[in-house]
Amino acid sequence: MKKSDKPPKSNMVIKEQRAAYVFLIPAFLGLSLITYLPLLAALFVGFTDLTIGHMVRGEAPQFVGLKNFIDIFTNPSIDFFNSILVTVYFALFAVVSSVVYSMFIAILLNRRIPGRAFFRAVFYVPYILPAVATIISWSFLLRFEGGLINYFLVNMGFDRVHFLSSAETVVPSLVMIAVWACGNLIVIFLAGLQNVPRTYMEAAEVDGANFWQRFWKITIPCMTPIIFFNMLMSLVVNLQIVVPALAVTSGGPGKSTMFMTYLMYHYGPRSGQYATASAIAFLFFMIAAILAAVLFITSKNWIFYEGGDDK
Repeated sequence: MKKSDKPPKSNMVIKEQRAAYVFLIPAFLGLSLITYLPLLAALFVGFTDLTIGHMVRGEAPQFVGLKNFIDIFTNPSIDFFNSILVTVYFALFAVVSSVVYSMFIAILLNRRIPGRAFFRAVFYVPYILPAVATIISWSFLLRFEGGLINYFLVNMGFDRVHFLSSAETVVPSLVMIAVWACGNLIVIFLAGLQNVPRTYMEAAEVDGANFWQRFWKITIPCMTPIIFFNMLMSLVVNLQIVVPALAVTSGGPGKSTMFMTYLMYHYGPRSGQYATASAIAFLFFMIAAILAAVLFITSKNWIFYEGGDDK
């Protein structure tokens, strides 16, 4: 009989594992009650014909099978594919822009400059402002008539821009607002930059490496775990974009901001078609999970861990 090469676990390791499982119980219960059970409920409701009329009359909904899911993909009035494209377009645009911008600002704020603490606070404050107040304030600034930004553009000799009233410019304008409010990413990048090993930088300086060589060969590889984390968090947040559509655009102009979350709101609380809204919610979860999985799978090819443990 072949003996296992794996050494037996010590009593200390077993106790630590048991303690870890005990402390994980509250998190597991919270995740189950707040995330997984509502997700299963949405999936169940998606197979019924539940509407606001059933709830008012106290009637039980009927099981309709895949009808709601088929309608979502075949009913032109729902236009689910457009909602997917708009949401993914905004999310990817916002993720790339936010990560590049926040990394650039973090590098500047990591240098010894006068008033560094003040500027760090200035760039972080937009993140903690109420989202509705932020988007409404920006909508006044971006107005075609009477907007402050268009006022400056006209005075500099440029034409007015339909920032929020044109299908071509509304998503880039919303991305600009999302980038402006990504102070949390800046803080995380700052923490990561301060943990880049100084010995690597000193060795590169001795070898004659300039700033860009040190940045691309040392800073970026050491920051890849932080970049991955910020990309993942930004992807999750921006896929759930809904405040601009609720507060300003109402899914327009046209259907250029009919994000999946707003589509759920439109068919759920607004129209009372809760079965359709639940089916959309479950499909939205699947799309978000696929995009997150793609990010995890591709990250293995570019994330660098200083200790070499990249498994």
